[in-house]
Amino acid sequence: MSEWIYIQDIDKYEGQLITIKGWVFNKRRSGKIIFLLVRDGTGIIQSIIVKNEVGDDIFDVADKLTQESSIIVEGVVREDKRAPGGFELGLKHLIPVGKSIDYPISPKEHGIGFLMENRHLWLRSKKQNASLRIRAEVVRSVREFLDNRGYVNLDAPIFTPAACEGTTTLFPVKYFNKVAYLSQSGQLYNEAACMAFGKVYCFGPAFRAEKSKTRRHLTEFWQVEPEMAYFQMEDAIKVTEEMLEYIVRNVLEHRERELKILGRDIKILEKVHPPFPRIRYKEAIERLQKKGIEIKYGDDFGAPDEAALTEEFELPFFVYHFPADVKAFYMKKDGENPDVTLSFDLLAPEGYGEIVGGGQREDDYQLLLKSIKKRNLPVKNFQWYLDLRKYGSIPHSGFGLGIERTVAWIGKIHHVRETIPFPRMLDTIYP
Repeated sequence: MSEWIYIQDIDKYEGQLITIKGWVFNKRRSGKIIFLLVRDGTGIIQSIIVKNEVGDDIFDVADKLTQESSIIVEGVVREDKRAPGGFELGLKHLIPVGKSIDYPISPKEHGIGFLMENRHLWLRSKKQNASLRIRAEVVRSVREFLDNRGYVNLDAPIFTPAACEGTTTLFPVKYFNKVAYLSQSGQLYNEAACMAFGKVYCFGPAFRAEKSKTRRHLTEFWQVEPEMAYFQMEDAIKVTEEMLEYIVRNVLEHRERELKILGRDIKILEKVHPPFPRIRYKEAIERLQKKGIEIKYGDDFGAPDEAALTEEFELPFFVYHFPADVKAFYMKKDGENPDVTLSFDLLAPEGYGEIVGGGQREDDYQLLLKSIKKRNLPVKNFQWYLDLRKYGSIPHSGFGLGIERTVAWIGKIHHVRETIPFPRMLDTIYP
């Protein structure tokens, strides 16, 4: 057969005989012509099958094809502005590979519960394909941004002996004759790594046993966590801004087709340039109270609170200087106002809320020890972490960017379950 190519490269082969290996996306017949939509994972192309050109045998095989049957087709590439992607295939030959019988996801509407049970097949749909290609671009951009700026990728362990973000959201795991926990964050290990390498990041899954069913929560999610030696909070904020701008710019440049499939209005994305607006936590509370929302100083933000705040901003924006009791034990307090920490969250507009959390870490041994004891955390489990404050302690800062929430905002995807191939939620662990 002719050269096997991918549909995403079809524009390079106009007028040529090529081969595509894929699946039947859809089919319709009009007399002696069959319009066959073929997808191969990189795109969809319409194949025109004319009976008097291919003969009865091939035409009859094509006529019996079912949705998602796997096929190999050969034909001549023709430009056609009306066709999906601007090109179509004048089919010359067709080989059936694997028959699909009673494919469960038809073009009609299906409930989310049904689609989640068939997630392994739902991935084949246009919008799911688009959202996960955007995810791949976000991941690629994150690594490229950090690698090109001298960060060393040192991934943290998944099994951990203690909590990082809070003891109420830990997943315990039997670890031989001990109890371990699935990691909530690689940050603590990153702090050790940055004192060995200067600028580091870890990239992997994190686990939170949160009994939440909001559109922003997964029990297993992915995040990238840079940590930088000698960086103050302001330095970490600057890196956050630059990295998000880099991610958005790359998605706009390389995933325009996918954004169109999702129906994303890109005007907001085109405006994403630092510096981003900032408000203090105290001001954020006051803004929410003026909106009639019942919240008081010292409360953490819930999803509805964050969504309400985002109504006032067109761009991503920072909320900073959270009270100590709102943030984790390792956050450094502000020297000028010890009631607040040198911490920040970056909230995405359009109701999406927090996509980044970060700040400066406590670098004083005694203050960190006091904070650990105040939270009733087991000191022995954090002795190695305290050691970092004994042997050449330094100011250091970092942050974590959630991949799924970032993808959801960029693609304006309603629920984070559609931004990860196989989501894990409170009531979802299959398939």
